[in-house]
Amino acid sequence: MAGGAMSAMRVAMVGLGWTGRQVWLPRLRRQPGITVVGAVDPEPVLRATTARGGAGVAVVAGIDELGPDAADLAVVTVPSARRVHVAAEILAAGIPVFLTKPLCHNRIEADLLAAAERAGGTVLLADNVNRHRTDVRTLHDLVGSVGTPRHIDLSWVRARGRSASGALLDLGWHLLDAVAPVLGDATFRQVVATVSDDFVRGGPARASWRRGGANAAVEDTVRGFLVTDDGVSVALRASSASHELNESTLIRVEGADGSVTLRCVFGVGPEPARTSTLTWTHDGRSEVVDLPAAAIGEEYERQIAALPELLAAATPGRAVDDARRTIEVVERLYASAGQAGVALSAAQPA
Repeated sequence: MAGGAMSAMRVAMVGLGWTGRQVWLPRLRRQPGITVVGAVDPEPVLRATTARGGAGVAVVAGIDELGPDAADLAVVTVPSARRVHVAAEILAAGIPVFLTKPLCHNRIEADLLAAAERAGGTVLLADNVNRHRTDVRTLHDLVGSVGTPRHIDLSWVRARGRSASGALLDLGWHLLDAVAPVLGDATFRQVVATVSDDFVRGGPARASWRRGGANAAVEDTVRGFLVTDDGVSVALRASSASHELNESTLIRVEGADGSVTLRCVFGVGPEPARTSTLTWTHDGRSEVVDLPAAAIGEEYERQIAALPELLAAATPGRAVDDARRTIEVVERLYASAGQAGVALSAAQPA
């Protein structure tokens, strides 16, 4: 890092939509050890909105306007359709990139990121924000108590919402990433799925945000079932809209000696029911596990605080290798559901 080990990490915030302005930029600015050197977006309206909001940093159209060697890291949160191409340009220019999920839409994009990483002689870092949640961390700590894992249930169901790249990429990727420490480097010998678009094609009372437009055919729900090479089954549901009253997220790990179940809400949206409940079930008894109080969005604070250490320890190619494993599962799920081209088409800019 320029300026020595004790210098603040210089970060450029790239992407000034709602997530960039409201979730990432303010937390980056108040994090000790990090200096935000610029906020970047090609859209004049978003730049103006950011500047009016008191960004307190240079607001520019391109990262090159910040000057050579201006940043130690670019945090990229641009819309999903442009995310990989923006990240690849920055990587190829020699600047490390922290990229939010989904990291890519298909293996072609994964290869693009890998090539850009090599061309720039730098490194890609991957978002794994939900692993920084207190409740998810506690679940991981308890997994050893359930014995040999046998089955995992994963679901993220939104009452109403939107999905720029489809529910599987936007929500399912986060679910699979949250249990990656449980599954390790497991590969799947069986993958089957169904998709539905009831809310995409429904009336205005369902999902008016999806009428027409370039991505109008993207599914709103994916249900999948996977089996690892060593026999662990995984049931997955990702729904960007539903008939439910409130949004909910579920992670359950069943093992030979018991199970742990987390019910919570991922994300930082205005969802009223945000209390997390973690239970440990064994020998006919179910015990509620005490969870420390957690503020909404604390997982982002923790991940941002870890960025300097993460960058210092990063290995080129590791994030892309992990992304390839995930996107292969995504493509196999879509193929099983007869939607082999969905992941590829979702990557095309509107």
